[in-house]
Amino acid sequence: MLPALILTLAALGIAVLRLWSYRVQLLEMARTLEETPAESNLRLTVRMSGEAPRRLCRAVNRRLEEGRQLRLETSRREQELKYTIACISHDIRTPLAGAMGYLQLLEGEPDRQAEYLGIVCKRLEELDGLLEELFLYTRLQGGSLPLECGKMAALPPLWDALAEFYPQLEAAGVEPELRFDREDMAVWASPEALGRVYRNLIANALRHGGGGLTVSGQDGVVCFSNRLLPDSAPEPEHLFDRFYQGGPARSQGGAGLGLSIVRELMEQMDGRVSAHITGDILEIKLLFSGI
Repeated sequence: MLPALILTLAALGIAVLRLWSYRVQLLEMARTLEETPAESNLRLTVRMSGEAPRRLCRAVNRRLEEGRQLRLETSRREQELKYTIACISHDIRTPLAGAMGYLQLLEGEPDRQAEYLGIVCKRLEELDGLLEELFLYTRLQGGSLPLECGKMAALPPLWDALAEFYPQLEAAGVEPELRFDREDMAVWASPEALGRVYRNLIANALRHGGGGLTVSGQDGVVCFSNRLLPDSAPEPEHLFDRFYQGGPARSQGGAGLGLSIVRELMEQMDGRVSAHITGDILEIKLLFSGI
C-alpha cells in the first residue's frame, strides 16, 4: 500500500512540476511577444518536451514570419507608390506647364494665337496620353483588364498601327521596312492588346531610336529593330522595368511605361517579350504562345 502511495505522489509531483514548467515557458513566450518590436526578426524557442508545445511554437513562429513578410511587402509597395507618384508628377507637370505658359503668351501676342493654340493642344494631347498610359498600366497591374485571346492574323493590327503613326514616321524621315515570311502569319493574341503592343513599340522607336525601323516575323515571333541614339546605352534586361531610363529618355517625353505595358500585355496573352542589343541596333522580340 505504501509503495503505491509513494509512486502516486511521485507521479503527481512530476505532473505538477511539468505543469509549472509549461506555465513558466508560456508566460516567458507571452512576455517576449509583448516586449519585442513588431519589426523584429523574433523566433520563439521552446524547452518543453512533447509534441504539443513544439507544435505551438512552430505555429507562432510561422505566423510571426508571415507578418514580417507582409510588413516587408507593404513597405515595398509604399516605396513603389512614392516612386511612381514622383515620376508621374514630373511627367505630368512638363506638358501642363508648357500648356499654361503658352496660354499666358496668348494674352500678350494676339497675332500668334493660332500658333500658340496649336502648341497648347499638342501639350494637352501629350498629357492625355500620359494619363491614359498610367490608367492602362494600373488596370493591368490590378488584374482588372481581362483579355479575350484567340488565333488571329498578326499583320492587320500592324498595318493599322503604322497608318496611325504615318505623320510621325514621315516627319522623322523613317520608312518602316517589313520582312514577313507569310502575310497570313497567325498568333495567339487579343486584337486590341496586340494593336497596343505594336503602337507602343513604334512609339518607342520614334521617341528613343536613332532612325530606321524594321519589323520582321516568322513562326509566331515578331521582331522590332531600330538604331539606337548615339548617346544611348540602355540595359536590355531593364528595358521593360517601370520608368526605366537608359539615357536621355525623360527629355524625349513619355511616362516610361510603354515597354512595361508591352510586357504586361504579352504575359497576359501567354507570350513573352525580350530585348537584345547588337552593336547599335536594338531588337525587341515578341514571342507568342503556340497555336
